Amino acid sequence: MKVIIYCRVSTTKNEQASSLIRQRQELLKLAEQKKMHVCDIIEEKVSGYTIEREGLLSLFDRCQNGDIDAILVQDDTRLGRGQTKIAIFHQLNKMHVKIYTLSQSGEFQLSESDQMVLEIVGIVEEYQRKIHNLKIKRGMKKAIENGYKPEKNLSNIDRSKGRDKLSFPVEEVIRLRNRGLTFKDISLTLKGLGYDVSKATVHRRYQEHLTLAESSEDSL
Repeated sequence: MKVIIYCRVSTTKNEQASSLIRQRQELLKLAEQKKMHVCDIIEEKVSGYTIEREGLLSLFDRCQNGDIDAILVQDDTRLGRGQTKIAIFHQLNKMHVKIYTLSQSGEFQLSESDQMVLEIVGIVEEYQRKIHNLKIKRGMKKAIENGYKPEKNLSNIDRSKGRDKLSFPVEEVIRLRNRGLTFKDISLTLKGLGYDVSKATVHRRYQEHLTLAESSEDSL
């Protein structure tokens, strides 16, 4: 199991440094006991009520790539407090990333109230996603009826050795990514448009686009 250790204290006071050290040492021991592979250790000195944390955002990026199985924390409040904690739990749950805590010596178990809130949020978000996908599908259908040909706007249509690259509108991926959608949400949106493409493929093709864009800028 691939994991990330996340340690946090609420202030930048010097006396909090010992708490970070203790969290890291204890979580490394827990990872060893559970035979987990630690891919990264993130430490922050910031309030748990804010979601604007550089370390937390880096954690989300790593988890979004699909190669992280779980997060290790001292207890659930290290990830966040109040509504922020629920939002973080929801994001990790969407990415199928588990939470292991030192306080429970294993996988974290949500309280009944927190579980109920997450279920409600999940239901609401699913309906929002369906409405969003239907709007995009309707817009694409109208565009095609008016003469738009999506096959002429496909990027990366070069054939790879052994098999054809899956063709789908990469510019749509870029547009949706710029609007803050996750690669999973983008994959679902594309499926609604008739492109059977996985989250991993969407992410890989998006990274290829970024690499090509950087190369183009360097050549100017």
